Amino acid sequence: MSQAQLSVSRHTTAGGVRVVALTGDIDHTTADILRQALTAPDGSAPHTVADFRDVTFMDSSGINILVAANNTAQTRGGWLRLAHTPGPVLDLLHIVGLDTIIPVHPTLDDALAPQPAT
Repeated sequence: MSQAQLSVSRHTTAGGVRVVALTGDIDHTTADILRQALTAPDGSAPHTVADFRDVTFMDSSGINILVAANNTAQTRGGWLRLAHTPGPVLDLLHIVGLDTIIPVHPTLDDALAPQPAT
């Protein structure tokens, strides 16, 4: 049995939003990689979009990290948004109700667009 792989690429938009593009599986063996990817390096108010376009699998480890990252972002006056979430991952988010807490967008451009105040 091979160990799951997760790779991450990051960039920051001109507007200061961190974009974290994920490729591979998110499970207990890759959880620390995801946690580090979603943590703002300088402790600033994180405005982060996680691009799930190339995520092939996610289990409850990913759910727990997304909840923690969202809570941290909100505590610091920021936010976390998800983009390009594949069907099986979106189904999992829906089952646990996380899609009602963390905004899920069909495209990266949608996730980066200014959102109406709630």
